Amino acid sequence: MNNSLIYLTSVDLIITALLILLLISLSSYLKLGVALQLTIAAIRTTVQLLLVGLILEAVFRQAQLHWTVLIAAVMLTVAAFEVLARQKLKLKRVWGFSISALAMLISSFLITVLALVVVIDADPWYTPRYAIPLLGMLLGNTMTGIALGIDRLVQTAWQQRAIIEQRLMLGEKDVDAIRDITRDAMRAGMIPIINAMAAAGIVSLPGMMTGQILAGSPPVEAVKYQILIMFTVTAGTGFGVIAILQIITRRMFDERERLRFDRLLVKPS
Repeated sequence: MNNSLIYLTSVDLIITALLILLLISLSSYLKLGVALQLTIAAIRTTVQLLLVGLILEAVFRQAQLHWTVLIAAVMLTVAAFEVLARQKLKLKRVWGFSISALAMLISSFLITVLALVVVIDADPWYTPRYAIPLLGMLLGNTMTGIALGIDRLVQTAWQQRAIIEQRLMLGEKDVDAIRDITRDAMRAGMIPIINAMAAAGIVSLPGMMTGQILAGSPPVEAVKYQILIMFTVTAGTGFGVIAILQIITRRMFDERERLRFDRLLVKPS
């Protein structure tokens, strides 16, 4: 059995790019209004991934802690801003960025370090070849879960603010008045990763497993790594969603247990 890696040429990538061009042409013909978005997305994907590939090649050769930390910090910063960008009701920027970054730092970073030190046993533990891909997968999924959870919590609480205030006037504690909404938001943030974990291997082959098999790894070893990733990603997403929604719930109320969206949102109306 030949386990050597099959290298792709520029011609191979151009062939796949023609499929995108065909899709852009079809969407333009049907007047779907997404042709420009598809074009920009395809260009961004190409440029961004090529740049990342060149940067990672240099970082992998150096294998130094400060480069790994720098890239991790950039990834965390971008992920925190992306969480804010996905909200329909805009959170106050500095506060929203801070809690998003904190939640992902606590969940994704700590779980990544745990996996590297205890499970993978990389030597040294910050080896970029292991640390950066693992952190990237954790941050990507945690970011999605946190963004969904925040959006559900804030929107639902805003829509039901009159009900929450009535429950407060009837003597309920602030956490009790919003408990059901918080639980629903937590479920919303965790459902995508739970579904992905349930469907892995039956409905779809996860990306990391597929990539390792294409690169020549034995299927069983690829499966082991994928199980590791699924468990760590699910744990990171769950802990991150629960932590940040608890923080936001507390922020919605002041010390007198009054509902205060002005502490949370940009110009609530």
